Amino acid sequence: LNSSSEHPLAEATVKYGKEQNTEFSKTQNFSAVTGKGVEGTVDGKKLDLGNAKMMEYANATISTEMEAEVQSFQKQGKTVSYLAIDGEVSGYVMIGDKIKKTSAKAIKELQDKGIAVIMLTGDNHDTAQAVASELNLADFKAGMLPENKLQEVEKLQNEGKVVAMAGDGINDAPALAKSDVGIAMGTGTDVAIESAMITLVKGDLHGIVKARNLSDAVMKNIKENLFFALIYNTLGIPIAAGLLYPFFGILLSPMIAALAMSFSSVSVIGNALRLRTKSIN
Repeated sequence: LNSSSEHPLAEATVKYGKEQNTEFSKTQNFSAVTGKGVEGTVDGKKLDLGNAKMMEYANATISTEMEAEVQSFQKQGKTVSYLAIDGEVSGYVMIGDKIKKTSAKAIKELQDKGIAVIMLTGDNHDTAQAVASELNLADFKAGMLPENKLQEVEKLQNEGKVVAMAGDGINDAPALAKSDVGIAMGTGTDVAIESAMITLVKGDLHGIVKARNLSDAVMKNIKENLFFALIYNTLGIPIAAGLLYPFFGILLSPMIAALAMSFSSVSVIGNALRLRTKSIN
């Protein structure tokens, strides 16, 4: 069933199955249920795979014993997908989404710059709490469907905040498109990449820090270039118009004026080229 999905967790499951030399059956009538999971028919049986909301969608009841088992894993930060066969929950897949060291570092650097970082996840509260604790994140929201993420972005924008949204899945696409700056992971889904303004090719959150540092350097460079252009024109145009002639008898030679204008362009270009040596790590 997961072999027909492009979700990163589905790909991880399929990869593991291949490593175990698992024989894959063909899926028919495959459908992705946004924010919940996937469904389809395999070997004549109706399969539903996804979170607890997916089981509600499939009218499949999770036993008390299984729910207790799952919660113990979720409190460890694991993501769990339930599997229902013909309307009965038969088991679950537990996935440990390893947090990159660079992610924790990137989040801290963003916070140090005065940027509020909020985690929006479709996982349940226990999983989200465990991940947030590991990342030292005080603000997170769990059990978020695509429309919830979109509403959260709109809410922050209505409060006058500039919102940058980073995501990699289909569920993130609406929020990525709505945000002031959409940032997709190059390792994520195509729809997320198409919805975003920036794509981090390596799918590393530290790329957000680099992009922020680069944007700061570019804006500083633009202001410097505007100063260069303005100072040349502010001084040069009045002198060329004869401002000093009545007092000092000085007229600006056309050759010097041409040289000054050329030097203005060279100054701007030379200053812009300094960005090539700028460290943005």
